[in-house]
Amino acid sequence: MHPAVPWVTTVARLVVAAVLITAGWLKIGTPALSVQAVEAYELLPESVASAVGHGLPIIEIVVGVLLVAGLLTRVAGVVSALLMLAFVVGIASAWARGLRIDCGCFGGGGQLAAGADPGYLWEILRDAGLFLLGAWVAWFPPGRLALDAALGLAPGRDRDDDLDVDDLGEEPA
Repeated sequence: MHPAVPWVTTVARLVVAAVLITAGWLKIGTPALSVQAVEAYELLPESVASAVGHGLPIIEIVVGVLLVAGLLTRVAGVVSALLMLAFVVGIASAWARGLRIDCGCFGGGGQLAAGADPGYLWEILRDAGLFLLGAWVAWFPPGRLALDAALGLAPGRDRDDDLDVDDLGEEPA
């Protein structure tokens, strides 16, 4: 493996984590708006949309914290990639059906005011990029400075491979 891969994984972990924690944090204090955002997609029955709207901010924050810590990294990478894939599908579906909604990605959500640009292309590209980062993390866990490595949870790695900052840029022994 190229010596840069663990650092690329670390950057990918932290980027996805920052987005997830920010998104979850901005929604967690306003559950009604989060539910409204999910309902605006018109994809789920009301009871399911309500559960998703209430649970999604918690899931985003938990997965983001796991990614920051580098704990259960592969699982967190898979979950983050699946979340991003679901977001891409939801936004593309809204766009294809002519809905004019705020994605609700960072709070808010629901119908847009007349003349407001939904920005679907940008949202799809952003989430597709985040999907790729999450998939990278799942494929090449845990990266540097990860609890998985310190706890011996990283498959095929020594306990302190990713925590030794004296060896920056060198391939682990």
